[in-house]
Amino acid sequence: MTIFCRHCHRPLQAEMSCLPRRAKQAPSASRPFRSTKSASKARRDQINAELQALRSLLPISAQEKERLSYLHTMALVCLRLRGAQLFPPGLAPPAGPALGTELLSLLPGFLLVLSADSKLVYISENVAQVLGLSVVELLAQGDTIFDILDGQVGADVHKKLLLAQEEPGREVTFVSEMRTSKAFRLQHGGNRVVAVCGRFVALHWPPSPSTTAFLALCTPVVQSPTDGEAASQDDIFQSMHLLDMTFIDV
Repeated sequence: MTIFCRHCHRPLQAEMSCLPRRAKQAPSASRPFRSTKSASKARRDQINAELQALRSLLPISAQEKERLSYLHTMALVCLRLRGAQLFPPGLAPPAGPALGTELLSLLPGFLLVLSADSKLVYISENVAQVLGLSVVELLAQGDTIFDILDGQVGADVHKKLLLAQEEPGREVTFVSEMRTSKAFRLQHGGNRVVAVCGRFVALHWPPSPSTTAFLALCTPVVQSPTDGEAASQDDIFQSMHLLDMTFIDV
């Protein structure tokens, strides 16, 4: 039986192709498998240890530390570092941090300190009474004033801050909605409208962007019934009616 090549149709001695065969490649030496799982776990453990060390240094209660996530921990650390840069240990801050809880409760709003680049430096603890968010929860929104304001007024607020920075001591005011907790929005139907009134103050001389801070008081435009110890009794009345809702007494 004659066997022909499939390509050139010549007779062959066995069933094979006349095309040159590829030389068999020598099997390459198998590389040892190196798993990166253990290295990744070691890095994660190291990062977790460093974050726990930072958390332990924060000047807050042990209960608050237990509730801090990694994001909240880093946000608080950044806030403290910016505050230490503007207010060195040898320089007492002009406002905010030196105030006690009793004095803060008497203010009509909460205190806010910003750096020259609009970064949050200090927020007084009574912010929870105004926005329903603690300092930690508010920092989770972002680290600038624009992260806690309504985004539609960001451009106007930026112009006001630039104007105040060009003329230190000049007071500027802007009104905007600030982010609030979900419980606050459900109770009051939206975010809180707050008037921010403040000025840039030079903390060192000569003044520079790294040594100036924007000190402001943030006051709610409309007080909610829950603000203060009690609402005005003039807003509460009782009435008696018949079955057809006719007034008997008010």
